Amino acid sequence: MNERLQATSYGHAVAVTPSDSTALAIPARALFVGGAGTITLDTTGGEVGVLFSAVPAGATITLGVTKVHATGTTASGIVALR
Repeated sequence: MNERLQATSYGHAVAVTPSDSTALAIPARALFVGGAGTITLDTTGGEVGVLFSAVPAGATITLGVTKVHATGTTASGIVALR
């Protein structure tokens, strides 16, 4: 398989319900954002409460994510990609 295709392909997509207490069951390699807004998240690298402002609808945040917080998240239609 083409290395570039393999590096940017995802095998699973799971809807995310933002929560201040519950982490994602399996960390995401990226997040797809269906509706514009802000997203507050924790990363697989250990950063907590990172705020992404003005995320446009249709954006993909290519960052390892362990949790999407309810507090500070206004974006909708968030999908974990892995």
